[in-house]
Amino acid sequence: MTRDDLTAEIVAGRLAKGLTWQQLAEAIDKPVVWTISALLGQHPIPVDAGKVLVDMLGLDEAAVPVLAAVPMRGGLPTAVPTDPTIYRFYEALQVYGGAIKELIHEEFGDGIMSAINFSIDVARKPHPDGDRVVVTFDGKFLPYAWTAADG
Repeated sequence: MTRDDLTAEIVAGRLAKGLTWQQLAEAIDKPVVWTISALLGQHPIPVDAGKVLVDMLGLDEAAVPVLAAVPMRGGLPTAVPTDPTIYRFYEALQVYGGAIKELIHEEFGDGIMSAINFSIDVARKPHPDGDRVVVTFDGKFLPYAWTAADG
């Protein structure tokens, strides 16, 4: 069983069972965005949680160790994403990425926002012109540390 095959089974199983991503997340006591990302192959899922999810989704028990394996993270099928939702994030970072970078450096200094020590939230905000999508990235600041090489 490959990870890609398992991901397809997860998506099909969720739809067949009429489960929401939120229900799956609550069943393993994890944030919903993390749970979706993990089920789509971007995080290892602890064995106990994997067993719960496999049972809920009606998957074979052989899926548990595949879910628990450390994945190859990142990557999109194309250099520029073609899915409209993902492309909008790409577009937003093309337009605002430089400004965000400048503000991070001005506020924190030379460094980066961690995507490892990180959380993300997606929420709906009512608005008279149509509901808004609010995405919050919450990453630890990691300063660059330049050191001399030994020897």
